[in-house]
Amino acid sequence: MISADNQQVGIVPLAKGLRMAEEEGYDLVEVAPEADPPVCKLLDYGKYKYEISKKEKDSKKKQHIIVVKEIRFRPRTEEHDFEFKVRHARKFLEQKNKVKFTVQFRGRELAYKEFGEALLEKVISTLSDIAKIEGEKKFEGKFLTMTMVLK
Repeated sequence: MISADNQQVGIVPLAKGLRMAEEEGYDLVEVAPEADPPVCKLLDYGKYKYEISKKEKDSKKKQHIIVVKEIRFRPRTEEHDFEFKVRHARKFLEQKNKVKFTVQFRGRELAYKEFGEALLEKVISTLSDIAKIEGEKKFEGKFLTMTMVLK
């Protein structure tokens, strides 16, 4: 058993530990149940739970959640649309998000997969200064996909 001021009391029967906790106005909390014998501590359980929740909130504030943004193209996307979408992708990458580029094929366009690959190569060359490819290009059904992340 450990007292409220972090001093080791020693091995104490359960009834005596509960009585000591009640006399001092604390709760008897089991902190290491795997130990032999189990370790208990005298502390204010409400305050203990509050401190744990504060630590969790602080750790959540400090972490950055990576979001995957998707940008879709068609094999025959015009130059202005391409530049507009790549500009958005650059903004997403600067915000430390992943960007998934998807080329969607419809009907007879599937016969011309090289147009989609050429489009993705153009994206790679345009964004190569700030981003790198994560994984490789994948063809999944009617979609050709590639993911890029900040260097």
